[in-house]
Parts: sequence; C-alpha cells; structure tokens
Amino acid sequence: MLRQTIETPLNFDELPTEPLEHRVDAYFSADVETDGPIPGPYSILSFAIVYAGSFDGRQFVRPANYERVFYKELRPISDDFQQEALDVNKLDREKLRLQGDSPERAMSDAFQWVNDIAGKSKPVLVAYPLSFDWTWLYWYFIRFCKDGSPFDYSRCFDIKTALAVKARIPIAQAGRSRLDASLSSARLHTHHAIDDAIEQAEIFANIFEWEGVRGSSF
Repeated sequence: MLRQTIETPLNFDELPTEPLEHRVDAYFSADVETDGPIPGPYSILSFAIVYAGSFDGRQFVRPANYERVFYKELRPISDDFQQEALDVNKLDREKLRLQGDSPERAMSDAFQWVNDIAGKSKPVLVAYPLSFDWTWLYWYFIRFCKDGSPFDYSRCFDIKTALAVKARIPIAQAGRSRLDASLSSARLHTHHAIDDAIEQAEIFANIFEWEGVRGSSF
C-alpha cells in the first residue's frame, strides 16, 4: 500500500521559542595557524578569535569595528612539525617552545573571553572553510580546557557552505578565490591569525547580509 505524505510548510513563528536573549547567536570568526595538518601529532602555534556579529533570527547586526579580538601564541605540544606549514605562517617554532603560552592557559582564557563577549547569547564559531579551524580549536578546547568548548560540540557556521547555498553553486566552486568583490574584504590574507580572522569576519558579514541569487550563475 502506498502511503501518501501531505507536506505542510513550516511556520517558524509558531514554533516554541525561548526568551529572546536565549535565542541570539553571537558569532566569532576564528583563524588558526599550525605546524601540521591535524591536532595531536601537530600543534597550534597561534590563533585569533574575533567578535563578528549577532543574529536573533530576524536581524543580523555586524559590529561597528573588529576591535574585540582574542589572540594567543602557544607552546607546541609535540616534536613533530611540517616545514611547509612554518613556511606559510612564518612563526618561530623554537621561540614558541620557550616563550609560548601553555595550551591549558590559552584555551581556558579563550573560553572565558568568548563567554564574556557573548553574554547571554549563544557563541557560534565561523570560519572559511570551517572544517580546519573547528577541528583544531574543538580538539584543543576539549583536551586542554577543563570547561570544554564555549561553542559546545556543534555551534558552528561554515562560510563556504553559506556562499555555495546563496550563490547556487557547488562547494567546489565556493572557494575564497572565487568571491565577488562585493562579498570580499579589502584586507590582505597575511596568514597572521588576527589579520585573517578579521578579514574572514568581514566576508562572513557580507555573505550573511547578501540576498543571494535566484536561478542565475554566480
């Protein structure tokens, strides 16, 4: 027997809701510079987290500036590294072995900072692409911060996916190099965590506010 399914459009205004302050997302753009491809065998050498705006389900509010920044340079957690990674970020790994912050202190301080900035809102990590920076930061928060991750286990937003959906293009075509000038940032991509996190925050806001395309090529 065939089962007939009647689809009723969802009316999100009628769904149960929490108080407004519990429904607001606070977005944080993050950039991580490492000495290899995966956490554990390799290490975070520096990372930056920048407040990137808020959304209550109806209105997105971008920050007036990007001065709320958290930045740390960390002591490596192993002896393994890939020279090509250091060639990109130009960080002095030997100096960081002596002077870098401990991962425990860095991640605990980051946890506190994110929650202080978010207040009653829910912190959400954004990155472009998300997979790399989320993997590293989540692993480090769980491994080194007694309170875990301020982004829980899944509060995250992939800018690359958002572009693909709004531009109606495949993920393979949604790389940063294909961004239209109207969605891009005027900042250079320097591979310094602060610069790149702010650049990414601007791109995030541009794409979030963009209405996208309807049935035309990007």
